[in-house]
Amino acid sequence: MAFDLKNKLVVAVSSRALFDLETENKVFEEKGLDEYYKYQLENENKELEKGTGFRLIENLLKINNYFSKEERQVEVIILSKNNAATSLRITNAINRHNLEIVRSGWTSGNSISTYLKAFKVDLFLSADDEDVVNALQNGVAAAKILPSHKDVHNSLGDQVRIAFDGDAVLFSEESELIYKREGLEAFMEHEKSNASNPMEKGPFAKLLLTIASIQEKFKDKKSPIRTALVTARGAPTHERVIHTLNAWGVRIDEAFFLGGSEKYEILEAFGADIFFDDQDVHLNLSSSVVPSAKVIHKSLEALKK
Repeated sequence: MAFDLKNKLVVAVSSRALFDLETENKVFEEKGLDEYYKYQLENENKELEKGTGFRLIENLLKINNYFSKEERQVEVIILSKNNAATSLRITNAINRHNLEIVRSGWTSGNSISTYLKAFKVDLFLSADDEDVVNALQNGVAAAKILPSHKDVHNSLGDQVRIAFDGDAVLFSEESELIYKREGLEAFMEHEKSNASNPMEKGPFAKLLLTIASIQEKFKDKKSPIRTALVTARGAPTHERVIHTLNAWGVRIDEAFFLGGSEKYEILEAFGADIFFDDQDVHLNLSSSVVPSAKVIHKSLEALKK
Protein backbone atom coordinates (compact mmCIF):
# COMPACT_ATOMS: atom_id res chain seq x y z
CA MET A 1 0.00 0.00 0.00
CA ALA A 2 1.37 3.44 -0.97
CA PHE A 3 2.31 5.82 1.84
CA ASP A 4 -0.35 8.53 2.19
CA LEU A 5 0.90 12.10 2.71
CA LYS A 6 -2.59 13.37 3.51
CA ASN A 7 -3.31 14.32 7.12
CA LYS A 8 0.40 14.90 7.77
CA LEU A 9 2.32 18.12 8.24
CA VAL A 10 4.35 18.06 5.03
CA VAL A 11 7.29 20.44 4.78
CA ALA A 12 9.31 20.81 1.58
CA VAL A 13 12.70 22.43 1.95
CA SER A 14 15.28 23.31 -0.66
CA SER A 15 18.86 22.20 -0.12
CA ARG A 16 19.98 25.85 0.23
CA ALA A 17 17.40 26.40 2.96
CA LEU A 18 18.52 23.34 4.92
CA PHE A 19 22.30 23.66 4.50
CA ASP A 20 24.76 26.49 4.00
CA LEU A 21 25.40 26.33 0.25
CA GLU A 22 26.29 29.97 -0.34
CA THR A 23 29.82 29.13 -1.51
CA GLU A 24 28.37 26.65 -3.98
CA ASN A 25 25.78 29.15 -5.14
CA LYS A 26 28.55 31.67 -5.75
CA VAL A 27 30.32 29.13 -7.97
CA PHE A 28 27.10 28.76 -9.97
CA GLU A 29 26.58 32.53 -10.31
CA GLU A 30 30.18 33.30 -11.27
CA LYS A 31 31.21 30.23 -13.29
CA GLY A 32 27.99 28.67 -14.55
CA LEU A 33 26.10 25.42 -14.22
CA ASP A 34 28.76 23.01 -15.49
CA GLU A 35 31.37 24.29 -13.04
CA TYR A 36 28.80 24.14 -10.24
CA TYR A 37 28.02 20.47 -11.00
CA LYS A 38 31.75 19.71 -11.17
CA TYR A 39 32.32 21.41 -7.80
CA GLN A 40 29.53 19.42 -6.14
CA LEU A 41 30.81 16.11 -7.49
CA GLU A 42 34.38 16.85 -6.44
CA ASN A 43 33.19 17.75 -2.93
CA GLU A 44 30.65 14.95 -2.56
CA ASN A 45 32.05 13.84 0.80
CA LYS A 46 32.82 17.29 2.17
CA GLU A 47 30.60 18.18 5.12
CA LEU A 48 27.97 20.89 4.82
CA GLU A 49 27.24 23.38 7.59
CA LYS A 50 23.73 23.87 8.91
CA GLY A 51 21.59 26.44 7.11
CA THR A 52 18.87 28.76 8.41
CA GLY A 53 16.12 26.16 8.05
CA PHE A 54 18.01 23.32 9.73
CA ARG A 55 16.92 24.09 13.30
CA LEU A 56 13.22 24.05 12.37
CA ILE A 57 13.45 20.84 10.34
CA GLU A 58 15.44 19.03 13.04
CA ASN A 59 12.87 19.83 15.72
CA LEU A 60 9.85 19.16 13.51
CA LEU A 61 11.12 15.66 12.84
CA LYS A 62 11.45 15.04 16.60
CA ILE A 63 7.65 15.26 16.87
CA ASN A 64 7.52 11.84 15.21
CA ASN A 65 9.21 10.32 18.28
CA TYR A 66 5.85 10.60 20.07
CA PHE A 67 4.12 8.38 17.50
CA SER A 68 4.46 4.97 15.90
CA LYS A 69 6.07 4.80 12.47
CA GLU A 70 2.67 4.38 10.84
CA GLU A 71 1.16 7.34 12.73
CA ARG A 72 4.03 9.83 12.46
CA GLN A 73 2.79 13.38 11.96
CA VAL A 74 5.59 15.17 10.09
CA GLU A 75 7.10 14.45 6.69
CA VAL A 76 9.99 16.47 5.30
CA ILE A 77 10.84 16.40 1.61
CA ILE A 78 13.95 17.80 -0.06
CA LEU A 79 13.08 19.62 -3.29
CA SER A 80 16.16 20.91 -5.05
CA LYS A 81 17.22 22.40 -8.38
CA ASN A 82 20.32 20.21 -8.24
CA ASN A 83 20.34 17.20 -10.53
CA ALA A 84 20.33 13.61 -9.33
CA ALA A 85 24.07 13.19 -10.02
CA THR A 86 24.99 15.94 -7.55
CA SER A 87 22.35 14.99 -4.98
CA LEU A 88 24.62 12.64 -3.03
CA ARG A 89 26.39 15.50 -1.27
CA ILE A 90 23.05 16.66 0.14
CA THR A 91 21.89 13.18 1.13
CA ASN A 92 25.28 12.48 2.73
CA ALA A 93 24.82 15.60 4.88
CA ILE A 94 21.27 14.52 5.80
CA ASN A 95 22.60 11.14 6.94
CA ARG A 96 25.46 12.69 8.95
CA HIS A 97 22.95 14.78 10.88
CA ASN A 98 20.60 11.81 11.39
CA LEU A 99 17.64 13.57 9.81
CA GLU A 100 14.81 11.18 8.96
CA ILE A 101 14.23 12.44 5.42
CA VAL A 102 13.53 9.73 2.85
CA ARG A 103 11.75 11.66 0.08
CA SER A 104 13.34 14.03 -2.38
CA GLY A 105 13.00 15.56 -5.82
CA TRP A 106 15.82 16.86 -8.05
CA THR A 107 14.72 19.06 -10.95
CA SER A 108 17.99 19.98 -12.75
CA GLY A 109 17.22 23.69 -12.70
CA ASN A 110 13.47 23.57 -13.33
CA SER A 111 10.99 25.24 -10.99
CA ILE A 112 10.49 23.37 -7.72
CA SER A 113 7.08 24.90 -7.07
CA THR A 114 5.52 22.78 -9.84
CA TYR A 115 5.72 19.71 -7.60
CA LEU A 116 4.44 21.10 -4.29
CA LYS A 117 0.82 20.06 -4.65
CA ALA A 118 1.81 16.61 -5.88
CA PHE A 119 3.67 16.13 -2.59
CA LYS A 120 0.73 17.58 -0.55
CA VAL A 121 3.06 20.27 0.83
CA ASP A 122 1.83 22.48 3.70
CA LEU A 123 4.98 24.60 3.98
CA PHE A 124 7.75 25.31 1.48
CA LEU A 125 11.06 26.89 2.51
CA SER A 126 13.42 28.06 -0.20
CA ALA A 127 16.24 30.52 -0.84
CA ASP A 128 14.80 31.34 -4.28
CA ASP A 129 12.44 34.32 -4.63
CA GLU A 130 10.73 33.05 -7.77
CA ASP A 131 9.94 29.61 -6.35
CA VAL A 132 8.49 31.20 -3.21
CA VAL A 133 6.26 33.57 -5.19
CA ASN A 134 5.09 30.73 -7.47
CA ALA A 135 4.22 28.62 -4.44
CA LEU A 136 2.26 31.41 -2.73
CA GLN A 137 0.36 32.14 -5.93
CA ASN A 138 -0.60 28.47 -6.05
CA GLY A 139 -1.98 28.47 -2.52
CA VAL A 140 0.97 26.89 -0.68
CA ALA A 141 2.43 28.58 2.39
CA ALA A 142 5.96 29.52 1.36
CA ALA A 143 8.74 31.78 2.54
CA LYS A 144 12.25 32.75 1.56
CA ILE A 145 14.84 31.66 4.10
CA LEU A 146 17.04 34.61 5.02
CA PRO A 147 20.81 34.48 5.57
CA SER A 148 21.81 33.98 9.19
CA HIS A 149 24.86 33.04 11.23
CA LYS A 150 25.99 29.96 13.11
CA ASP A 151 24.82 31.24 16.49
CA VAL A 152 21.15 30.88 15.48
CA HIS A 153 21.42 27.42 13.90
CA ASN A 154 21.56 25.34 17.06
CA SER A 155 18.22 24.56 18.66
CA LEU A 156 17.46 25.81 22.16
CA GLY A 157 15.48 22.64 22.92
CA ASP A 158 13.39 19.83 21.43
CA GLN A 159 10.09 21.74 21.40
CA VAL A 160 9.36 23.33 18.02
CA ARG A 161 8.68 27.04 18.38
CA ILE A 162 7.11 28.82 15.40
CA ALA A 163 6.35 32.55 15.38
CA PHE A 164 4.09 34.31 12.89
CA ASP A 165 3.39 37.90 11.96
CA GLY A 166 -0.33 38.62 11.61
CA ASP A 167 -1.40 40.78 8.68
CA ALA A 168 -0.45 39.38 5.23
CA VAL A 169 0.88 36.20 6.89
CA LEU A 170 -1.76 34.51 9.08
CA PHE A 171 -4.43 36.97 8.00
CA SER A 172 -5.18 38.48 4.60
CA GLU A 173 -3.37 41.66 3.57
CA GLU A 174 -6.60 43.69 3.39
CA SER A 175 -5.95 45.68 6.57
CA GLU A 176 -2.25 46.13 5.84
CA LEU A 177 -3.07 47.57 2.42
CA ILE A 178 -5.39 50.13 4.04
CA TYR A 179 -2.52 51.16 6.29
CA LYS A 180 -0.13 51.46 3.33
CA ARG A 181 -2.57 53.41 1.15
CA GLU A 182 -4.34 55.61 3.71
CA GLY A 183 -2.17 55.71 6.81
CA LEU A 184 -2.40 54.75 10.46
CA GLU A 185 -5.54 56.72 11.32
CA ALA A 186 -7.59 55.09 8.53
CA PHE A 187 -6.26 51.67 9.54
CA MET A 188 -7.23 52.21 13.18
CA GLU A 189 -10.73 53.37 12.24
CA HIS A 190 -11.23 50.44 9.87
CA GLU A 191 -10.15 47.89 12.48
CA LYS A 192 -12.28 49.41 15.24
CA SER A 193 -15.38 49.42 13.06
CA ASN A 194 -14.69 45.81 12.01
CA ALA A 195 -13.54 44.48 15.38
CA SER A 196 -16.19 41.76 15.45
CA ASN A 197 -15.73 40.76 11.79
CA PRO A 198 -13.19 37.97 11.34
CA MET A 199 -10.41 38.62 8.86
CA GLU A 200 -9.97 36.45 5.79
CA LYS A 201 -7.34 33.73 5.97
CA GLY A 202 -3.83 34.66 4.86
CA PRO A 203 -1.23 32.41 3.18
CA PHE A 204 -0.13 30.79 6.47
CA ALA A 205 -3.58 30.25 8.03
CA LYS A 206 -3.87 26.65 6.81
CA LEU A 207 -0.42 25.88 8.24
CA LEU A 208 -1.50 27.20 11.65
CA LEU A 209 -4.63 25.03 11.51
CA THR A 210 -2.54 21.98 10.62
CA ILE A 211 -0.21 22.68 13.55
CA ALA A 212 -3.24 23.07 15.82
CA SER A 213 -4.47 19.61 14.78
CA ILE A 214 -1.16 18.12 15.98
CA GLN A 215 -1.37 20.07 19.24
CA GLU A 216 -4.85 18.60 19.83
CA LYS A 217 -3.22 15.19 20.21
CA PHE A 218 -1.41 16.47 23.32
CA LYS A 219 -4.34 17.88 25.30
CA ASP A 220 -3.28 16.40 28.61
CA LYS A 221 0.47 16.82 28.28
CA LYS A 222 3.09 19.24 27.03
CA SER A 223 2.89 19.65 23.27
CA PRO A 224 6.12 19.26 21.27
CA ILE A 225 5.13 22.29 19.20
CA ARG A 226 4.38 25.83 20.38
CA THR A 227 3.19 28.85 18.39
CA ALA A 228 3.35 32.61 18.85
CA LEU A 229 1.76 35.58 17.13
CA VAL A 230 4.11 38.55 17.12
CA THR A 231 2.40 41.56 15.59
CA ALA A 232 2.90 45.31 15.40
CA ARG A 233 -0.78 45.75 16.23
CA GLY A 234 -1.69 47.11 19.65
CA ALA A 235 -4.88 48.07 21.46
CA PRO A 236 -7.58 48.47 20.27
CA THR A 237 -6.81 46.83 16.90
CA HIS A 238 -5.81 43.60 18.67
CA GLU A 239 -9.49 42.88 19.31
CA ARG A 240 -10.12 41.88 15.71
CA VAL A 241 -7.22 39.42 15.85
CA ILE A 242 -8.69 37.67 18.89
CA HIS A 243 -12.17 37.51 17.33
CA THR A 244 -10.64 36.10 14.14
CA LEU A 245 -8.72 33.30 15.87
CA ASN A 246 -11.81 32.43 17.92
CA ALA A 247 -13.90 32.28 14.73
CA TRP A 248 -11.36 29.93 13.16
CA GLY A 249 -11.47 27.73 16.25
CA VAL A 250 -7.70 27.74 16.50
CA ARG A 251 -5.46 28.24 19.48
CA ILE A 252 -2.28 30.24 19.46
CA ASP A 253 -0.09 29.63 22.49
CA GLU A 254 1.42 33.08 22.92
CA ALA A 255 0.40 36.44 21.46
CA PHE A 256 2.33 39.71 21.56
CA PHE A 257 0.67 42.95 20.49
CA LEU A 258 3.60 45.32 20.31
CA GLY A 259 2.00 48.57 19.16
CA GLY A 260 4.75 49.23 16.63
CA SER A 261 7.74 48.43 18.88
CA GLU A 262 10.56 46.11 17.76
CA LYS A 263 9.87 42.40 17.47
CA TYR A 264 13.32 40.84 17.58
CA GLU A 265 13.81 40.81 21.37
CA ILE A 266 10.43 39.12 21.88
CA LEU A 267 11.34 36.53 19.24
CA GLU A 268 14.68 35.85 20.90
CA ALA A 269 13.00 35.45 24.30
CA PHE A 270 10.39 33.10 22.77
CA GLY A 271 13.21 31.06 21.23
CA ALA A 272 11.65 30.87 17.77
CA ASP A 273 12.93 28.11 15.50
CA ILE A 274 11.47 30.17 12.67
CA PHE A 275 9.75 33.54 12.33
CA PHE A 276 7.55 34.35 9.34
CA ASP A 277 6.99 37.99 8.38
CA ASP A 278 6.46 39.93 5.16
CA GLN A 279 8.32 43.14 6.04
CA ASP A 280 12.06 43.71 5.80
CA VAL A 281 11.95 46.29 8.60
CA HIS A 282 11.22 43.48 11.07
CA LEU A 283 13.14 40.67 9.38
CA ASN A 284 16.43 42.58 9.16
CA LEU A 285 16.63 42.53 12.95
CA SER A 286 14.91 39.21 13.67
CA SER A 287 17.29 37.28 11.40
CA SER A 288 20.19 38.32 13.64
CA VAL A 289 18.72 36.47 16.63
CA VAL A 290 16.41 33.71 15.30
CA PRO A 291 15.98 31.87 11.99
CA SER A 292 13.69 34.02 9.85
CA ALA A 293 11.87 33.76 6.53
CA LYS A 294 10.13 36.29 4.30
CA VAL A 295 6.63 35.88 2.89
CA ILE A 296 6.95 37.59 -0.51
CA HIS A 297 3.88 39.31 -1.93
CA LYS A 298 5.49 40.77 -5.04
CA SER A 299 4.44 39.45 -8.43
CA LEU A 300 6.94 37.55 -10.57
CA GLU A 301 6.99 40.52 -12.94
CA ALA A 302 7.92 42.90 -10.11
CA LEU A 303 10.71 40.56 -8.97
CA LYS A 304 12.29 40.59 -12.41
CA LYS A 305 12.43 44.40 -12.66
